[in-house]
Amino acid sequence: MPALRVLATEESVDLLRLVRQIAADELAPRAAEAEADEAFPRDVFRLLGRSGLLGLPYPEEQGGAGLSYEVYLQVLEEIGAVWSSVGVGVSVHALSCFGLAQFGTDAQREQWLPDMLGGDLLGAYCLSEAHAGSDPAAMRTTARRDGDEYVLDGAKAWTTHGGQADFYKVMARTSDEGARGISCFLVPADAEGLSADAPERKMGLTGSATATMRFDGVRVPVERRLGDEGAGLRIALAGLDSGRLGIAAVAVGLAQGALDKAVAYAQERETFGKRIIDHQGLAFVLADMEAAVQSARATTLHAARLRDAGLPFGREASIAKMVATDQAMKVTTDAVQVLGGYGYTRDFPVERYMREAKVMQIFEGTNQIQRMVIGRSLDKDPGGEITLA
Repeated sequence: MPALRVLATEESVDLLRLVRQIAADELAPRAAEAEADEAFPRDVFRLLGRSGLLGLPYPEEQGGAGLSYEVYLQVLEEIGAVWSSVGVGVSVHALSCFGLAQFGTDAQREQWLPDMLGGDLLGAYCLSEAHAGSDPAAMRTTARRDGDEYVLDGAKAWTTHGGQADFYKVMARTSDEGARGISCFLVPADAEGLSADAPERKMGLTGSATATMRFDGVRVPVERRLGDEGAGLRIALAGLDSGRLGIAAVAVGLAQGALDKAVAYAQERETFGKRIIDHQGLAFVLADMEAAVQSARATTLHAARLRDAGLPFGREASIAKMVATDQAMKVTTDAVQVLGGYGYTRDFPVERYMREAKVMQIFEGTNQIQRMVIGRSLDKDPGGEITLA
């Protein structure tokens, strides 16, 4: 790993050192075996919660640390560099808490947020459906009002932490008014009628459970609705830009981890009487990998700084997600090439890194969707507003 990159405070540098130590001591030794066994590391999220790492970007009065997103994303990068499933899980958990933190009442926050940010309640985010992945307004899951309760029926696909989470942030249709007919609910995992299908058999991120969640007459008290009826899609979309930055940061970490393995191998492996890193053809590949990682990191942190300054950052979040995940795919593929035949075996982690990078180009909005978002933004505001950021 390179030197710590944070340019903020001494406390932030100390935090990143702590995270790097936790990643090295607690995560790295377990990652390969857990991924091979497809074992969900629930205890790791409790550890991260008790270490204060799940609530970093949330205000102190809500039980968080009140840190900038710039620092938080660097924490995610450190985690993603050694265990991407956990990095993605932390990002998804933060997204699951966002609606409550931003749109919940004081009573709702006081009741649930401390345990969420402390790691005792692990969250999942239920937006996508089998027929409505990139078009959430087409969802069919319904929430029918029945006195002081809502009755939820339907299914949510591709749920990270599905079957493992303690609560589910669910978007469901409360009326037929299109995008304005969707509401948001916090559904406890033990709610009667809520079940999870068998986990998806995935190419990568096998230590992260992904499953379809089924709602069969699930009753939820009105007190578990976030915001007003019809505000659900707005609540869902409000957190997606931040969620995209989270995935971008994990992708940067994954690429950095692959680069570190490739450089270490190139320094040790010898051919034709010298280290392979001394061969210009191989050194140029590594140089391009380093440039890709640094470019993705800079793009991601630029978007974070806009967010921290309270400025619009949606376009930049889409750019960061697209650039970081595309570069992670390229860097991990190149890492396999650097290691040659060994890179293609499971004795070395780079083949796993390459499999994990692929899905990052797909979730939190495919990179084709990101290009649509960026293109539409350019049409509305070609040059962007001039700011002091």
